[in-house]
Amino acid sequence: MLHELEQQLADKDLTLAEFSELCVRLLDYSVLSREDSQVEQQLYDRFVRCENLVADYLSVLHIRFLHDRQFQFVRVYPPGAEVPGLDSQPDVAIGAPLRQRLSQQEVAVVLVLRTLYDQGVREARVDEQGAVSTTVEDVGISLRNLLGRSLPENLTERRALWRRLRQWRLVRFADSEGTDGKGEDSAADRLLQIRPSIVSLVSDHVLQQLEQPDSPPAATATDPDTDTDTDASTDTSSDTQAATETH
Repeated sequence: MLHELEQQLADKDLTLAEFSELCVRLLDYSVLSREDSQVEQQLYDRFVRCENLVADYLSVLHIRFLHDRQFQFVRVYPPGAEVPGLDSQPDVAIGAPLRQRLSQQEVAVVLVLRTLYDQGVREARVDEQGAVSTTVEDVGISLRNLLGRSLPENLTERRALWRRLRQWRLVRFADSEGTDGKGEDSAADRLLQIRPSIVSLVSDHVLQQLEQPDSPPAATATDPDTDTDTDASTDTSSDTQAATETH
């Protein structure tokens, strides 16, 4: 079997080591975005060359991915997770060990970012890279209005929050290039871009529920410091889970 894989890779001018590096990167980071760095550009281009082989390899583990060819990113989903555009896996056990634990604060902000992104799409404020621009202040206001929550008051906690969202390729600060990433993320008027990959993390079904006027706020019925396993198929009225999925 390994010999057959090596032969298939050789036909694509790839080595087993290069294939292994790609798969490990996908499983480790859960997302690959071509525009983020030269390394990710090379890995993404490699993925395009052997996408079918990656799919076959990950399918053994019931791990699936979403490949957005327009905006050139790949997001990996753990077993049993809801993947936009793909059928559910009712007979597959949910892969809890492969899931990251998101705090209630992180879940709430991700939901709000998805709402702001959808609003930007409706208002035709999408740039050529598929991103929608907003400000930290707008995120904070929407967080209060939709979910009755606030951004962290502590500067260290707030920076950690934005750092996590950047790692998931969900946001990019407009002035982050050429800096050490430790700028004043707390500045209310600081411009940030919500990236199109947010759509792959929060389903349209969840977004519709969140926007219903009589829908109870998600992520408000538990202690904000309590971690929760998040699931994209979860109803927003749940008091123990919110509707995002990350590997």
